[in-house]
Amino acid sequence: MAKYERFEQTPAWQESVRLYNAVLDMLEKPNTPFSAAFRNQLERAALSVSNNIAEGFERGSTSELSHFLEIARGSGAEVRSMSLVMVDRPKLKPFVRDLQTIQRLAESCCRQLGGWGGSISNFDFEGQRRSVQTKEIKERERKARDFRQNFLRKLTPEHPLYKSEEAREARGEAS
Repeated sequence: MAKYERFEQTPAWQESVRLYNAVLDMLEKPNTPFSAAFRNQLERAALSVSNNIAEGFERGSTSELSHFLEIARGSGAEVRSMSLVMVDRPKLKPFVRDLQTIQRLAESCCRQLGGWGGSISNFDFEGQRRSVQTKEIKERERKARDFRQNFLRKLTPEHPLYKSEEAREARGEAS
């Protein structure tokens, strides 16, 4: 599983954006015969896919990411269901191709999210809070290394470690 630095780099998020735009493209067509409630719910569910991917990605743990990916997947299934319910309506014949595109994109999102969710248990996800902790640990390790190098450089010839390889390297002497 590839590690992504930003949620926008993930294929699932990119596909969810395509899904949302396909929904908007259909809803923005003139004279669409959808009820206001249907339009609102479809748009909100489609946007929920990308938003939950983003929110989960920015959380601090693998379990939180997994939770939000499942919510995103559920929203994708909701979009798919809504488009399936409407595809056979006689008044919607002019929108069948749009509804099928939305179904295909929603299904693709759900597959990708299912795959991603199943694979994240195989790697250690570092969310925003975890990254801060990791930076602090690395900074402490760097300071400890610098302290040791400085200590080894300043050893007097009488010190038992003065002739060690590590001390010679710290002083820049060839081995």
